[in-house]
Amino acid sequence: MAQEKGRAAATDREGGTRAIAIVGPYLAGKTTLLEAILARTGTIAQQGRVQDGTTKGDASQEARAHGMSVALNVFDANYLGGEYTFIDCPGSVEFLADGASALTICDAAVVVCEPDAKRVPALQLILKQLEERGIPHFLFLNKIDNCRMQVRDIIPMLQPASERPLVLRQVPIWENGIATGFVDLASERAYVYREHAPSEIVELPAGIKDREEEARFHMLEQLADYDDDLMEQLLADMIPPQDKIFEDLTAELREGAICPVLIGSAEHGNGIGRLLKALRHEVPDAAATAQRIGLEPGAASAFVFKTVHSPHGGKISFARAFGDTLGDGAIIRSSGGAEERISGILAIHGEECVKRGAARPGDVVGLGRLDAVVTGETVTAGKLAARAVACPPPPQPVYVTGLAIKDRKDEVKLTSALAKLCEEDPSLAAENSTDTHQLLLKGQGEMHLRVALERLQRKFAISVERQPRLIPYKETIRNSVEVRGRHKKQSGGHGQFGDVVIGIRPQPRGAGFAFDEVITGGVVPKQFFPSVEHGARDYLNKGPLGFPVVDVAVTLKDGSVHSVDSSDMAFRAAARLAMSEGMPQCAPVLLEPIMAVSIMVPSDATARINGIIPQRRGQILGFDARQGWPGWDVVEAHIPDSEIEDLIIELRSATAGVGTYAARFDHLAELTGKLADQVVSGHAEAAE
Repeated sequence: MAQEKGRAAATDREGGTRAIAIVGPYLAGKTTLLEAILARTGTIAQQGRVQDGTTKGDASQEARAHGMSVALNVFDANYLGGEYTFIDCPGSVEFLADGASALTICDAAVVVCEPDAKRVPALQLILKQLEERGIPHFLFLNKIDNCRMQVRDIIPMLQPASERPLVLRQVPIWENGIATGFVDLASERAYVYREHAPSEIVELPAGIKDREEEARFHMLEQLADYDDDLMEQLLADMIPPQDKIFEDLTAELREGAICPVLIGSAEHGNGIGRLLKALRHEVPDAAATAQRIGLEPGAASAFVFKTVHSPHGGKISFARAFGDTLGDGAIIRSSGGAEERISGILAIHGEECVKRGAARPGDVVGLGRLDAVVTGETVTAGKLAARAVACPPPPQPVYVTGLAIKDRKDEVKLTSALAKLCEEDPSLAAENSTDTHQLLLKGQGEMHLRVALERLQRKFAISVERQPRLIPYKETIRNSVEVRGRHKKQSGGHGQFGDVVIGIRPQPRGAGFAFDEVITGGVVPKQFFPSVEHGARDYLNKGPLGFPVVDVAVTLKDGSVHSVDSSDMAFRAAARLAMSEGMPQCAPVLLEPIMAVSIMVPSDATARINGIIPQRRGQILGFDARQGWPGWDVVEAHIPDSEIEDLIIELRSATAGVGTYAARFDHLAELTGKLADQVVSGHAEAAE
């Protein structure tokens, strides 16, 4: 106990609020763990339940309606005199990006997982991000009360998900197949769980002594891999002092050498106290995190990890302060070059933000009305612009829907509202397609877009209808033709006269449009050549099949001119008329966009993916191991754009929710037969 108090005092001297991320796969119990922590620290009077909709976290209408985290939950707590900010990050792969920026400013992360082999790939997604970014992290093995496996078997099962050794810190005490407590391997103390209350120290049960000694020695061996002195003590059969063990656990966590594993049940409040004490004693402070992300000590600065548009409070930038104290009204400069004045510093309590005093180093706060500052930027009160902090870019959208406004009077409001939604969630993107002139909303999946449109309705009172995404088909020609176009019109005074003979021929795929002339004798004056070209280009916006025309060459071969009535407008109209008469004679053919697709999946799902691609008229180009991802493959393929719309749904269904893809336009390919007829007829009906 004296040793524990000594370590607690050392932690107090370090000072500053610690920021802890709670992350993990979907349904692992993250929000429940946050609720248990808030209850144990006295932040809330009683622990709520996700099933009952009584948790402090996930209080938004969308989260309640869908029974899942759809955005960050931020809460402050105090434990044994230490101040903490807990950031509960969504676990669904569709909302993971919301936590990516928040992880940047966290001192450590608690990864919540279940003892289930099927969740290993999803766990790997989480751990990979933490490992690549050098964020210290614990693994909290949740739902130990429902576990039907030995923990000694669970750790090897989970180890493939982690590049760092999983170091078991506790072993459960079993009675009649139920976990009733645990033994802490570092202190060699036994504890009995109490429902929603601190565990009680008890005598080490006789039946678990051998298992405890075996597990403790294995833990020490893992620590000794990074400490020669400890290795020498073990080889000499010396028992290392507890202080030495705790020092190694702390040092190796902070260095990112190990991932400690704690056990418990968030729903019953079991294992929460030991987790909090591990966070208290072993997690680095804000100064260490500032150094990790590249912020220089000195002037007050803050990293913005989330943007929220409040109906009443305006724009609020969630940020963590570093360096010196950051006060209300301070003039700040951003890494993007903007200069702003802070209008209010807010404490964040889930859905509520209330005014507070200045932000001290380590505090997570809301900064009011920084209109020109966006998520991922650093701001500083210094004279020089803030130094940019590296942050992962938003993931590429994998699911798209078309939007149509229900009420025309909301058309102007819609653009502004979508911009705010995308600022709040950078993994969303809204754009007007230049090919199809359709308003598109892009995101990470069906649920992601559904929640975004629910927010659009709730926060901005704008209703839209979802429509299938229009595919940017093109058309081209197979044959050549020579055709005359004559535009002649008399309307009193000067008339209009233009007469051209043009040749139309196909171009190689991807060559685009070309125009030239072979006029002899000046039958068409040079000043009208550009007008003929413009007239030909005018027609290409909509060919015989109803789509933009590509890969066509036009040659001006002959024509005639009127000394008075010929004009640029007349020759432009004549060329357009010639194109409209000639193009249907050139065997027009439909072209569909083909995408180069890289599909990333666990290796055991590769065979299933290879079966999915041909069903979508795709061509498999090959596959290889995914670099830096043990147990994963990348399948390369060409797939028609029209077959990609719901590809992500099928990929996730085949891979326990973790498969994804990246796509880019590769080329246009001819589409013929029944499919082409359906596309052309459907397009014609929609245009009527």
